[in-house]
Amino acid sequence: MSRFFNEEIKMQKPKKFMIVDEEGNPKKIKPPKRKPFDPNESTGEYRKMAKGGRADKMPARNKKNFRPTEKGAGMTRAGVAAYRRANPGSKLKTAVTGKVKPGSKAAKRRKSFCARSAGQMKKFPKAARDPNSRLRQARRRWKC
Repeated sequence: MSRFFNEEIKMQKPKKFMIVDEEGNPKKIKPPKRKPFDPNESTGEYRKMAKGGRADKMPARNKKNFRPTEKGAGMTRAGVAAYRRANPGSKLKTAVTGKVKPGSKAAKRRKSFCARSAGQMKKFPKAARDPNSRLRQARRRWKC
């Protein structure tokens, strides 16, 4: 009798929330296949992963929404408006390009951008040497 009792105890019990087959053995599940990324979706927008892991909708890459490299390489006012319409609650703003009072919010944003882009200059020395790179053009537009 004890022999049968021990065999019953040795039987593998399935864990909670585990899918098992008819015999009680754990079943392996393949993850669903993802659809390949298509930047040219019907809406003309593409998704970008944000910090929180959510996908943000980006406006279409055209002259209306994005400035060319020669003119400072950033989003235009219309591009920022399109982004904010697509992503409610967004706090995206355009570049600080005008004259600002020292210590104002705009001055702090400029100082922060200049500090971050200075780090990019160190990380990408090739772009830092080229005066026509997007990095250098953006820094010129922000008056860094």
